[in-house]
Amino acid sequence: MNGLLRPARRTTLADDVYESVRALVMDHAVAPGERINIDALARRLEVSPTPVREALARLESDGLVRKRPLAGYTAAPLLSRTEFDELVEMRLVLETASVRRLAERFAGQPGADTADAPAGPTGELAELRREAELPDQTPGTEGFAAIAAFTAQDARFHHLLAERSGNRMLHAAVVRLRAHLHLFRLHFPTAHYGTSTREHLRIVDAIGTGDPDAAGTAMRDHLLAAADRHLPFFEGTRCG
Repeated sequence: MNGLLRPARRTTLADDVYESVRALVMDHAVAPGERINIDALARRLEVSPTPVREALARLESDGLVRKRPLAGYTAAPLLSRTEFDELVEMRLVLETASVRRLAERFAGQPGADTADAPAGPTGELAELRREAELPDQTPGTEGFAAIAAFTAQDARFHHLLAERSGNRMLHAAVVRLRAHLHLFRLHFPTAHYGTSTREHLRIVDAIGTGDPDAAGTAMRDHLLAAADRHLPFFEGTRCG
């Protein structure tokens, strides 16, 4: 575990400690279900226990660690197959609704369905296309560090679609799922590279046509295809 840590930079202490501990959990350097020793972690990061506790509180809200009375923090267990299926089902409900609402806003906007035309005076469609692009693996890195930029951008794109739907409660629900952290802690299929970007762009193009049905179908196809890419993780395991 020690070799995966580095001292936290003082200039961005809170965020740096959070990122360091999150990487440990995402990389399973702190194994699912393992108890987290705050004092030992603080010593290794060369900080006081306070920012470590703050980081763990943030990670608890992310669903990556759990706190039990008298027992402290432990890394959350991985999703079971049942929980995975429930997460996908919830995303299908929320995220197809968000893009349907967003597509309705584009209906009747002249030129919105052309690949190079911005949607309305703000160029919203062009912005969505830019956000749909996902980076490749970060060169010279491994583990969560290699996919962190991909994970963050993927989440940003999906959260942006929900935000632009105009339904604040829907957006908040999508963000609260923390789906990308849970899925990429579970398994990261290299098949996501390139494929996910193409699926994202199909969603944006469907939104640009102003057709809610087409947008909803494109999102549904993407979420189900992405879920299928994770299924090999469960091969040979019991459902539940």
